[in-house]
Amino acid sequence: MARGHDLDEYRAKRDFRKTGEPRGGRLRGKGDRFVVQRHEATRLHFDFRLQVGGVLVSWAVPKGPSLNPADKRLAVRTEDHPLDYAEFEGLIPEPEYGAGTVIVWDAGYYLNLTEKQGKPVAIGDAVEHGHVKVWVEGEKISGGFAFTRMGEGKEWLLVKLDDDGADRRRKPAKTQLASVLSGRTNRDLRG
Repeated sequence: MARGHDLDEYRAKRDFRKTGEPRGGRLRGKGDRFVVQRHEATRLHFDFRLQVGGVLVSWAVPKGPSLNPADKRLAVRTEDHPLDYAEFEGLIPEPEYGAGTVIVWDAGYYLNLTEKQGKPVAIGDAVEHGHVKVWVEGEKISGGFAFTRMGEGKEWLLVKLDDDGADRRRKPAKTQLASVLSGRTNRDLRG
């Protein structure tokens, strides 16, 4: 599995003359950013992305992140995205890859908490080895989350850690539908 410094797969899937998606550029601000985008494509899903080096390492989470530590969410590893994708909202036209609407559902910064035998593991190595533990500070979600790869494929599990950000009753993926950047919903972008 690639370490996430190559956008060839991302660019090969898109015709930038037809889609408004970014080709790849700088991201404003400093630090390790995370973004969760609500993507109404063939199937609704949430794209959970972590800034790792010069790209956004990405997982598609069909049910969206849960704040309940008892929930295990499928997270399918997708191609790395350019850093400026963290601010992308818009309509991807048919028949382009990922056709549908995209909003920035949540965003903020993260702290890598991944350790092995009590020693810190660099985030790129954590992704490569199949276990990532982060603390996120967003507007809708916060606290610890763990991604764990199942086997050698692209399927991972996303689990909320049992900390102050955990909430077994609140379901922001179902109840908070607006963008944290623009206040728009996916429905607004369809119009």
